[in-house]
Amino acid sequence: MQASLFCFTNIDFMDEKLLDFLSSCVTPERLALFDRVLDNRTNYITVVLEDIYQPQNASAVLRSCDCFGIQNVHIIENRNIFKVDKEVDMGAAKWLTLHRYHKKENNSLEAIKILRKKGYRIVATTPHCNDNLLPDFNLSKGKAAFVFGSEKPGISEIISNNADEFVKIPMFGFTESFNISVSTALVMHELANRLRSAENINWKFTQDEKNEIKLKWLRTTIKKSKLIEKRFYEGIETGKI
Repeated sequence: MQASLFCFTNIDFMDEKLLDFLSSCVTPERLALFDRVLDNRTNYITVVLEDIYQPQNASAVLRSCDCFGIQNVHIIENRNIFKVDKEVDMGAAKWLTLHRYHKKENNSLEAIKILRKKGYRIVATTPHCNDNLLPDFNLSKGKAAFVFGSEKPGISEIISNNADEFVKIPMFGFTESFNISVSTALVMHELANRLRSAENINWKFTQDEKNEIKLKWLRTTIKKSKLIEKRFYEGIETGKI
């Protein structure tokens, strides 16, 4: 069945046909919700998590990213395996695009390399005194990937040595830093609000990006979606679709 896909020269056209076909399997209300959420999704800013080991923190971060419209989360696993607590995450992971880095000797460098190729600035979040304060961060300079480090040690030396910029959350107490899930939520809340009110930043998905994510969500939502998709391609081959 897979080989038959190469008979079509316009793969984008096929994707659109499949999107329409799967869309007919859900309610109009569900489709309207997808469209509304997609209209507020962004790739302009993204979150990078380095060696997070507590499932509760990992899951809370994913939940915050979904709530603030951050589609892509990059997960670096050098020493610790990233685990999701479904009770905390509340299903957020299935609506996000998770990129995992765990196959290289140094996964942090691999993540930096890939993100830079995609045009992101690498922004390390730290509590150091010489960092820029979050309210002063310049969003208009271009796409930004915010790196949050492990619960106790924070970001690694590799991230610190290769970061393009550093940012910290203003604090007024004795404690040096916030919990990582709180830090992520505060940073994303500040930047997501500023991004949506900015008139000079093109932060929204393209139509192709919307279609790609919508197709993923439909596959996730529809029961036996693989079987339905198989029927779609069979219908294409026999001319019934």
